[in-house]
Amino acid sequence: MTKDWGRKDLLGLEGLSAAEIEALLDEAASFKKSPPDRPLAGRTVAFLFSEASTRTRSSFEEAALRLGAQPLSFSAAGSSLAKGETMLDTMLNLQAIGVTHFVVRHERSGVLESLAPKVAACVVNAGDGWHEHPTQALLDLLTLRERWGSFQGKRVVILGDIRHSRVARSNLFALKTLGAKVTFCGPTPLVPDAFTSLGAQVEHDVERALKGADAVNVLRLQLERMEQGFTASLADYALAYQLTAERAALMKPDAPILHPGPMNRGVEISSDAADGPRSLILAQVANGVFARMAVLAACDRARSVHV
Repeated sequence: MTKDWGRKDLLGLEGLSAAEIEALLDEAASFKKSPPDRPLAGRTVAFLFSEASTRTRSSFEEAALRLGAQPLSFSAAGSSLAKGETMLDTMLNLQAIGVTHFVVRHERSGVLESLAPKVAACVVNAGDGWHEHPTQALLDLLTLRERWGSFQGKRVVILGDIRHSRVARSNLFALKTLGAKVTFCGPTPLVPDAFTSLGAQVEHDVERALKGADAVNVLRLQLERMEQGFTASLADYALAYQLTAERAALMKPDAPILHPGPMNRGVEISSDAADGPRSLILAQVANGVFARMAVLAACDRARSVHV
């Protein structure tokens, strides 16, 4: 249990204090060390996903089950949303039948900002448009903290399609707050220099970015979000920016490789990098359950205080 968390919702990491972020990481680490005794027994967690998901949805469902909660599956396509019902009315109706937590993935950035205050249930952002993906960043941080202990003075390269990445934004906000430096790297159309206004260093040369880095988090090209061509071809992108074992060797000797998935092998990352000794990709997936358990439990305690 953490005393530094008092929010019933987790909509993003921007604006959170270091103490709040560390509190969630501490609770996740605690759950990993010692499984809890069903603290969410009697709660119901509804999954409102209007975009595809494998890792996020599966690990949230597993997190809910390990906490003793009842998961409630929901398909936007087969619901009254398809008949014109608003998201708020959908949430209020599900809340009326006993839902205590909403885990929401939506294609529109910022959609939860106005909805969360209007429901009594906890609301957790599982990815909204290009905005944020806070629990992905938390599991990334948990994985790195297990390796490092502290983020102070570390430099993390986030490599790939930054323009369309909610993961990059959430990681940047949290890493900066915890004392790390972040370098965004990729071709100019996918990594505009304007990202320096958020506090990231922007670099378009992959070798220069990776040299001496403490870790790299590789992002895929989000072709489904691209309405115009931001790269000449996948082959050209791979030639210039693919993370290979040789490029990874430019980092510090013990610097790990992360990837939020899904991976496009042979495009943004080679198999020798993804499966090599530096890779913590499957450790990230495993840590996702504990990070999401921490969020569900911490938000539930805050909700209970105000009910």
